[in-house]
Amino acid sequence: MAKETLTLETTSTLPRRWRRFGTRRLNRTWRGGASGRRRKRSGRRGPAGSADRSVAAGAPRASRGDKAGPGLHCRLSELPQRDLPSRMARGERRRRGAPADGPRTTERAVRGGPARRGGEARGSAWRAALGVVVLSLALGLSGCWLLAWHRARRAVTLHSAPPALPPDSSSPAVAPDLFWGTYRPHVYFGMKTRSPKPLLTGLMWAQQGATPGTPKLRHTCEQGDGVGPYGWEFHDGLSFGRQHIQDGALRLTTEFVKRPGGQHGGDWSWRVTVEPQTSGTSTLPLVSLFFYVVTDGKEVLVPEVGAKGQLKFISGHSSELGDFRFTLMAPTNPGDTAPKYSSYNVFWSSNPGLPLLTEMVKSRLNSWFQHRPPGASPERYLGLPGSLKWEDKGPSGQGQGQGQFLIQQVTLKVPFSVELVFESGSARAGGSQPWEQLAGSLLTRALESHADTFREHFEKTFQLKGKGLSPEEQALGQAALSGLLGGIGYFYGQGLVLADMGVEGSEQKVDPALFPPVPLFTAVPSRSFFPRGFLWDEGFHQLVVQRWDPRITREVLGHWLGLLNADGWIGREQVLGDEARARVPPEFLVQRAAHANPPTLLLPVAHMLESGDPADFAFLRRAFPRLRAWFSWLYKSQAGPVPLSYRWRGRDPALPTLLNPKTLPSGLDDYPRASHPSASERHLDLRCWVALGARVLVRLAEQLGEAEAAAELGPLAASLEAEESLDELHWAPELGVFADFGNHTRAVQLKPRPPQGLVRVVGRPHPRLQYVDALGYVSLFPMLLRLLDPNSSRLGPLLDVLADSRHLWSPFGLRSLAASSPFYGQRNSEHDPPYWRGAVWLNVNYLALGALYHYGHLEGPHQARAAKLHSELRANVVGNVWRQYQATGFLWEQYSDRDGRGMGCRPFQGWTSLVLLAMAEDY
Repeated sequence: MAKETLTLETTSTLPRRWRRFGTRRLNRTWRGGASGRRRKRSGRRGPAGSADRSVAAGAPRASRGDKAGPGLHCRLSELPQRDLPSRMARGERRRRGAPADGPRTTERAVRGGPARRGGEARGSAWRAALGVVVLSLALGLSGCWLLAWHRARRAVTLHSAPPALPPDSSSPAVAPDLFWGTYRPHVYFGMKTRSPKPLLTGLMWAQQGATPGTPKLRHTCEQGDGVGPYGWEFHDGLSFGRQHIQDGALRLTTEFVKRPGGQHGGDWSWRVTVEPQTSGTSTLPLVSLFFYVVTDGKEVLVPEVGAKGQLKFISGHSSELGDFRFTLMAPTNPGDTAPKYSSYNVFWSSNPGLPLLTEMVKSRLNSWFQHRPPGASPERYLGLPGSLKWEDKGPSGQGQGQGQFLIQQVTLKVPFSVELVFESGSARAGGSQPWEQLAGSLLTRALESHADTFREHFEKTFQLKGKGLSPEEQALGQAALSGLLGGIGYFYGQGLVLADMGVEGSEQKVDPALFPPVPLFTAVPSRSFFPRGFLWDEGFHQLVVQRWDPRITREVLGHWLGLLNADGWIGREQVLGDEARARVPPEFLVQRAAHANPPTLLLPVAHMLESGDPADFAFLRRAFPRLRAWFSWLYKSQAGPVPLSYRWRGRDPALPTLLNPKTLPSGLDDYPRASHPSASERHLDLRCWVALGARVLVRLAEQLGEAEAAAELGPLAASLEAEESLDELHWAPELGVFADFGNHTRAVQLKPRPPQGLVRVVGRPHPRLQYVDALGYVSLFPMLLRLLDPNSSRLGPLLDVLADSRHLWSPFGLRSLAASSPFYGQRNSEHDPPYWRGAVWLNVNYLALGALYHYGHLEGPHQARAAKLHSELRANVVGNVWRQYQATGFLWEQYSDRDGRGMGCRPFQGWTSLVLLAMAEDY
């Protein structure tokens, strides 16, 4: 029997003295960009009367708590009841009073005698009883609001456990070699400091005269801007990188190298080379490069002006960087030292906000200038103002405390190279050797030395050459690693959180609140489409990074664990700072504190346990309280309807426009689940993730000597790894595989119904509680996470469906959903194409390769077959990724199971970079 719930009004009805403690309202509207993670939730609700027929199709009735209207919810059992029942009983006895006196009572009432006095007594009893009820309800309401306030506060309160990283771990004093970096992955080329208030630099460019009107200004990585392919050829994640960018007739090469020294992160230098895409071009393009520096208001910039708009240098000072200087060297021909004729323009103003830099520059490209090389015909170009002039001086001084934006435009004919040099005052003053500017031939030698070091370290780490891979395949592996490292960003800001109010759906009836300001050092899935942190992606990212530089992985994991709230929850998407926020649609900004995500950060943690690295072990000791809190929140908050079952909170509702409501928290978005979402669901993949987490946490606790944690989690791990309980909850005999369980029917389809468009229609048989017949990645999870014994009777059937081309096997990798499934290749709504319904994804194929390799090296009845399937699947996956890279120059988000072509967004050098570990057979 469902417990009663009490429905209350939202925070706007709170007494004022309580409302100020409740959920904070936003005092401004955040506007998002044009792209978001995964696909938008589709469609619109139909008019009245067009609701999903499934409502009358046998779905289990929700509890009264689930059906409650707007507002917060509180169970009566959670309220202070005091002695309400006994008081109500006494009031009831008083209301009934003594036995009636028949006619005498009437007579006395007429006379106004004792009967009237008895009525007054009964009225007093009624009033007393009513007062008791009102008082009890008031106390209950108070308790409910206090509980809601408590939950809302915890959702946006940082966890109290000691941090996993040392204090000021991002500062130049603690980590000088990581202080500066290409930590702006969403721009084609830029650098910043790992600081809440960073100094930023960046590059824009435009080809003059290529199109009528204002030239196309390139700055931020965009999915559809026509630039590409582009990506890092080399990037060591620390001090060196080389990137190639193709833009129509132009080929740009951006390089940087850092030089340690001093107390503020050392020096660094850029080289940007622009050449025609094809040699022998008769007409060489005129190109403008724009180098800029942005401050937040605290740094002081003092530009030194030369002749004709050229800046000699920019000096500055800040508390974090001390004294520093930027110098833009005179352009030269590539590989030459002689200066090349250039035209200069400059613009200086207050900082308009980082998302608005591109538009501000476009708006100032409104004057025509002449580029007049000696002995050549002049050419017109659009430029910034020709002389240095502060454009936005307010009554309180330059920039009015909001920072400065200083940009130098350099215009000349291709081919050419330009160098930008950053010099730290403390590095120059503190060096024991004679100081020499990192430019020209010295910069060339430094770049070549770092490239050689990168190649040597790469082969030592991954041994692709030793495994017989071709030079082209080795180049793919280097690009995969470099693109992932070059996509690491540093973010700082506040996210939006919707608190978990204890009853599903109720969190949507309150306002989101701002999480405390936090930093995040993380890789990103895609520089063009997803340039921000994603929790379940990051665990896969760090499997690659960890092999290359374990220290970077420790930094990244420490930052993610720093996002823990008081309950142990981490938001699955991290939208921190103005630049990140500008790229996200508003509906994806808010993170819900009831929703989980696969705990993939435990994958690199498991690898740390095997590495034997003392630095890893020391980090895990500091991180253990947070890892334990995170995992405890996961397995408790996502508990399912029966013991040892688990259910993803946060499935979409069964809207009339959705073929199958999505399960975004699972990471598999539109992978088919039970057709009718309910609290009775049991999700196989989540159970397997919890089993893996329990196994890793128990091993870690035992190695650290955390006896209490090992005693708590040990029985859970043992129960979850017992094949009997897995069989009981998830083995579907009628399907012959493991499966989800829930209120389901396969008789669901989208049909056109004007004017609504495509509408979900539910036929017969009606939904009932049963195993979900959606054969695909989820079905394989007990094998993917290596939870099955090599002698398990269930391993053979899983290998059967994996190897069957009618189901999951394709020449390009394992399909996400079987070709035999009725959901295969089906769109989820009129505006939502298939995502995890057949395409080949590298992260799950990597898990499959690791599992096949694992079972292929353990004695058992399936050892030989697993080893054979590993070899064939590896050839299919690696071969297809390499062919698509050769054809397009990109790694892709997913690959077609029909023809192998890259699909989704690109470049996607997040978990697709796992192709490198597949080539290295490192699982």
